[in-house]
Amino acid sequence: MHRYQDLAHVNGTRLYYEMAGSGDPLVLIHGHTLDTRMWDDQFEPFARHYRVIRYDMRGYGKSALPTADSYAPADDLMALLRHLGLRSAHILGQSRGGAVAIDFALTYPEATATLIAVDAVLRGFQWKGFGKSLSEIHSAGRTSGVEAARQRWLDDALFGASLENLRVAPRLKQMVGDYSGWAWINDEPLRLLEPPSIQQLHRINIPTLVIVGERDVPDFLATADTTCISAFPRLPRSLWRVLGICQTWRIQSSSTKPCASFWPIREVR
Repeated sequence: MHRYQDLAHVNGTRLYYEMAGSGDPLVLIHGHTLDTRMWDDQFEPFARHYRVIRYDMRGYGKSALPTADSYAPADDLMALLRHLGLRSAHILGQSRGGAVAIDFALTYPEATATLIAVDAVLRGFQWKGFGKSLSEIHSAGRTSGVEAARQRWLDDALFGASLENLRVAPRLKQMVGDYSGWAWINDEPLRLLEPPSIQQLHRINIPTLVIVGERDVPDFLATADTTCISAFPRLPRSLWRVLGICQTWRIQSSSTKPCASFWPIREVR
């Protein structure tokens, strides 16, 4: 399968992206400390059905690091779509990428065909245990350096299930090992939605899929429930197993179709 890759000079930064397939555009947004490689198991299967775009967010992978200028990751994504001549796309984001996907759907609803939030960070949610972990990781970075923060990050319960998976563990360690650590030792100049997205979820009126790992840490289980309760109170629920990203997922969809037909996920296993 032909794969195109390039650097897009957009919105005052440089974003690395890859593209393959044809059909309706589908954008894949990676999680914190990861990069486009986290989608290696899904990229080609999805490209049999869609024009798939995966990219490194600003500060990750092969994209440029942030500067002192404030920016909104959702604006970066919109600029990338415009660079590619796309008016809209299906938007799928995991963890921090899920936060970008949600903010994108709220900021650019006309450009969001569907929203898929996977283990998504929800801006405005009050973290509990995971919030303490983040504070410790950033403290380690500021006081002891990037490598100390990296080890504390990998040791976190967040990655417990993934590190038990012999296929996933070495790839996860490689991506985290390649991460620059910029966010651990710098104040990120993020320009976020006001009010935060948790207070605006009721405005999302597009087909939406909320996915969370059954073995995920409690805070992410809670953010998924909050997203569903706030925005989609009558969601059908079912179980789905997707390997290569995480273990068992609880899928909650606002689509009236069965979850199995929301995406051709069967081929991704």
